[in-house]
Amino acid sequence: MRNFKADNQLNMFKILEKKMLNPTICKMVVEAPRIARAALPGQFLIVRADEPGERIPLTISDFDREAGTVTIVIQPIGASTRSMVNDFSEGDSFADVAGPLGNPSEFVKMSPEELAAQRVVFIAGGLGTAPVYPQAKWLHEHGVPVDVIIGARTRDLLIYEEEFGSVTDNLYMCTDDGSYGFKGVGTARLEALVAEGKKYTQAVAIGPMIMMKFSALTCKKLGIPIWVSMNTLMVDGTGMCGACRLSVGGVTKFACVDGPEFDGYLVDFDEAMRRAAQYKAEEGLSNGK
Repeated sequence: MRNFKADNQLNMFKILEKKMLNPTICKMVVEAPRIARAALPGQFLIVRADEPGERIPLTISDFDREAGTVTIVIQPIGASTRSMVNDFSEGDSFADVAGPLGNPSEFVKMSPEELAAQRVVFIAGGLGTAPVYPQAKWLHEHGVPVDVIIGARTRDLLIYEEEFGSVTDNLYMCTDDGSYGFKGVGTARLEALVAEGKKYTQAVAIGPMIMMKFSALTCKKLGIPIWVSMNTLMVDGTGMCGACRLSVGGVTKFACVDGPEFDGYLVDFDEAMRRAAQYKAEEGLSNGK
């Protein structure tokens, strides 16, 4: 058991629940009352596992104001996230958790009249499924019709199906290999739904960069405005390191302070994917490759 509680501080970032959602993705419920009270859908946290640890940006996958908890979902990629999943258990504590950071989702800023006119579809892929949950939940609580499309390569990689069951009007599961639900990618499911007569005023895509790129292209073809979350580019989470800069409508933005959500029509995904690829070598070194 690892516990990094300071001698004279309350143990405020205890891991209350840890669960593997699939072979590669871990969910943790963390005690953080002040963050839970202020959190909104679309925002993220910076987690430092131990005193010498690096700052890891993680999107908020849920929050409970009454219980004083926030939920994070982690996929081990580098040394730090691998340590968080492998070395920390229920009852342990993280050194610190900062947040909520970033801007909340655009619909949080809408008036009741604007919300009443919305019909939203989410396209979620892989780890990006988890941060879709608080957004769909918020909209559902505010009476907005919500459809969610969740995609993965195979059935055993799908996550959050049970959680979404209570906060969506329609939930569509997709697998590339056809092992569960619709056979094909989420964008193909969206095109099929629109062809069947479904109408949406807004789409939101969260997942791998290439998936968000094709979600934006598909939505543009279908005439559906789309927001995408560029959290995968973030490193420092404060706008100081510059790692998460991207071009949006020809203007330089920073995912951590200007986003993480942006108009998908305007994001230069090819540039963003080139930037993200620059860190692959560093990740390989941290994993001993």
